Amino acid sequence: MASIETAAPRGTTFSETFDRIVANVERVIQGKREVIELMLLCLVSDGHLLLEDVPGVGKTNLAKSLATSIECSFGRVQFTPDLLPSDVVGLTVWNRGASTFEFRPGPIFNNIVLADEINRASPKTQAALLEAMAEGQVTVDGSTYPLAPPFMVIATQNPIEHEGTYPLPESQLDRFLMRVSVGYPSPDAELEILDTHGDHDPLREIRPVVTQADVQRMSAASRKVHVAPSLKAYLVELAQATRRSTHLALGISPRATLALQRVARARAASQGRGYVVPDDIKALAVPVLAHRLVVTPEAQLQGVTAADVLAEVLRAVPVPTGAR
Repeated sequence: MASIETAAPRGTTFSETFDRIVANVERVIQGKREVIELMLLCLVSDGHLLLEDVPGVGKTNLAKSLATSIECSFGRVQFTPDLLPSDVVGLTVWNRGASTFEFRPGPIFNNIVLADEINRASPKTQAALLEAMAEGQVTVDGSTYPLAPPFMVIATQNPIEHEGTYPLPESQLDRFLMRVSVGYPSPDAELEILDTHGDHDPLREIRPVVTQADVQRMSAASRKVHVAPSLKAYLVELAQATRRSTHLALGISPRATLALQRVARARAASQGRGYVVPDDIKALAVPVLAHRLVVTPEAQLQGVTAADVLAEVLRAVPVPTGAR
């Protein structure tokens, strides 16, 4: 079993470092600790995040405050119908002075990349993100350029306004480790927002609390968290149950099962454990799996959602007991 006491940066434990980053982001985003924790779990699990919510709930500030907290570069791309793939990944241009072609990198060559309103761009431009998200590299004019870790795409989309949008296909949705809704703040949190943001921007006041190297060490440490054979069998049975469900046209893939195991390890580490427990899997099932499921038209007419099906599956599949 991996020790996460010695794998965290600056002589602190993984959970202490995790909480330090979360607390720093909370200075900007009030009342959304769970969302912040999921975003950070996504980062240390080497994944990408889809934020689906209405405008004005802090999606952009969430991404910026994370980038500031871990002392890394931040890039923002406003997706529009006329956006070209080269506007995202970069392009090769002729340098007359040097008489050579040179590559000019696009905003994808940042550590944290905010793809704002991703469903407003054409499928061709959306697809330009696929290689970067899946492989951690970009190929332009036959040349491949690696993306420096840590690297995470945080994409946003408005679930209400569909006019002039291009819905993400299943292949693109599957590239996102999680889909999370920020949601409106509670009344108390909104009062705190009025006090905090009323006369100044707290985003300008926060400073980095860890380095990029620290985040990479956290990622490496989370991969060493122990997953018992019984829990691996539990993950497989959950996957099989979604594939057998009469409410689903498409269950979760092996990639999704691997994703859930990866994030469960990170959650265990964030809570100071060197081993995964069933609650880690249950807590992460909806944000990691729901967007990968396709509900049948008949079930949709009955008002059944992917989250409903997952809840049913989690109730039906026996939770393993016994040795870790």
